[in-house]
Amino acid sequence: MYAIVETGGKQYRVAAGDVITVERLDADVGQEVAFDRVLVVRADGKVAVGNPVVPGARAVGTVLEHGRGKKIRGLKYKPKVNYRRRYGHRQGYTRVRIDNIQA
Repeated sequence: MYAIVETGGKQYRVAAGDVITVERLDADVGQEVAFDRVLVVRADGKVAVGNPVVPGARAVGTVLEHGRGKKIRGLKYKPKVNYRRRYGHRQGYTRVRIDNIQA
C-alpha cells in the first residue's frame, strides 16, 4: 500500500515505514502529524485517484527531527554600477516516519 501526499508545495510517494524529509512543520519531536492532502492511494491492487484529493484518506506519521539543510550561497550583481551583494540561505526541514496510511 502506498500513497502520494502533498505538503509544503511538494508531492511525496510514501508507504508505511518510510522516512521522508519535508518542509519545516510546526510540530514537536515525537508528535504525531497527519497529511490530509492525499492525491492517490493504492491498496490491494486498486488505485483511488482524488479530484484533487481522495476523500477520507490520510497518512499519519511521527516527527523524528528538525534540522536545516546545506548553506546555499547566492550573488546579486549589476554591471557598470558597482553593485554586488552576497547572501546565504539554509532551508529548514522536518524528518517524518510514516506510521500508517488510512484510506
